[in-house]
Amino acid sequence: MTQQQTLFSAPQTATGNDDWFTPKWIFDMLDLTFDLDVASPPDGVPWIPARRYYTMEDDGLSQPWEGLIWMNPPFSKLTPWADRFLEHGNGIALTPFGRSKWLDRMWNSSATMINLPSDIKFQKPDGGWYPMSFGAVLWAMGDQAQTALTNLGKTR
Repeated sequence: MTQQQTLFSAPQTATGNDDWFTPKWIFDMLDLTFDLDVASPPDGVPWIPARRYYTMEDDGLSQPWEGLIWMNPPFSKLTPWADRFLEHGNGIALTPFGRSKWLDRMWNSSATMINLPSDIKFQKPDGGWYPMSFGAVLWAMGDQAQTALTNLGKTR
């Protein structure tokens, strides 16, 4: 087991999967419409303002990413998603914050980052709410995404 798996697999394993839906208030405050949600649960999440989405069955990592993307990837296998986000360079990503090589690459990139509140809760597919036991951040790349994230940071 790698360091990343040790740090980030327990919360998802404890509840059975990687489906932790981003709270609606984040999208309300960002005030963006995304061209693509690259790591969506089946049937998407109704409050994510994305024109299209890829599910696990679509394998978002192997599909083309176009335009402004939203990414809340599976935290249990985050490295390839973070690398692809950096390569694409246009969108917003929600990730955990903890020691890892992928985080070093994000930190040293041109991405803008803000911390999410320590009491953030994510909605599960069953409608329940689950707090994270570790920090979470939003990363932005590209002019439109970075402006939205900067404005979000000013309102917090």
